[in-house]
Amino acid sequence: MTRAFVFPGQGSQAVGMGRELAEAFEVARLTFEEVDDALNQRLSRLMAEGPEADLTLTENAQPALMAVSVAVMRVLASEGGVDLSKHAAFVAGHSLGEYSALCAAGAFTLADTARLLKLRGQAMQKAVPVGKGAMAALLGADLEQAQAIAADAAQGEVCSIANDNSVGQVVISGSAEAIDRAIVLAAERGLKRSVRLPVSAPFHCSLMQPAADAMAEALANVTISAPVVPVIANVTASAVSDPNAIRRLLVEQVTGMVRWRECVLSMKEQGVERLVEVGSGKVLAGLTKRIDKDLAAVSVGTPADVESFLKTL
Repeated sequence: MTRAFVFPGQGSQAVGMGRELAEAFEVARLTFEEVDDALNQRLSRLMAEGPEADLTLTENAQPALMAVSVAVMRVLASEGGVDLSKHAAFVAGHSLGEYSALCAAGAFTLADTARLLKLRGQAMQKAVPVGKGAMAALLGADLEQAQAIAADAAQGEVCSIANDNSVGQVVISGSAEAIDRAIVLAAERGLKRSVRLPVSAPFHCSLMQPAADAMAEALANVTISAPVVPVIANVTASAVSDPNAIRRLLVEQVTGMVRWRECVLSMKEQGVERLVEVGSGKVLAGLTKRIDKDLAAVSVGTPADVESFLKTL
């Protein structure tokens, strides 16, 4: 069965994530220690014990989610000989998860990935003053409906699609007033429900340009190797392996739309039959079922998940 390994984004974090892995597998504990050392921060303690408010901060959530994903991959390699070059056709990740995917596929070192995500989180938070930006999920909308609502709500302000997650789940991002107008418009146009998201900044829209500039500078100074399997890029929904293209697309990703629905469909069109979500939570497996019922999806994040997944190889 042709597989792709996929890596979750922000929102999948939870206090206690990775704790069972670290207790069960030394390679997971060492992974968390490596991230702690790279950041000069006891991130592993924050992941294990909280408080939740601190873990949810963008600058902590991003490297923490990546650490759990990479720890799971290293456990799969040590316990079951999982090798992406043999066991996967592609890797992909949702927003910050793209960095996890690239690290797992050998494009970045773990230390560089942790530092890049810490900086990415800080830069995204700093780009827009708190309260000036917002995001909302338009539930029941397809991409065209959401684009029309965003365009009509903008009224000279920023309001655009941030994530095309699945059929019926599109996220918009922009200035707080424009997002509020979009929620009203969505109700007027008969959408099932629209909810403001509990995020501290308007990700994946043009307001994030200062963060994109910061990432361009940081990525220019980091070594990127060709990944062992192609990565399906968020902003193009197509495969990329060239290090220079990866660098450029990661900068574009900060302000660009995460085309997750298209990424999943692209992998299916290229023969993928099963998605393996690696890391905290089950968000991507849930989205997969909504995108295409014929695609199998499994989440691997705990020692029990590892054991059951390895039996399927």
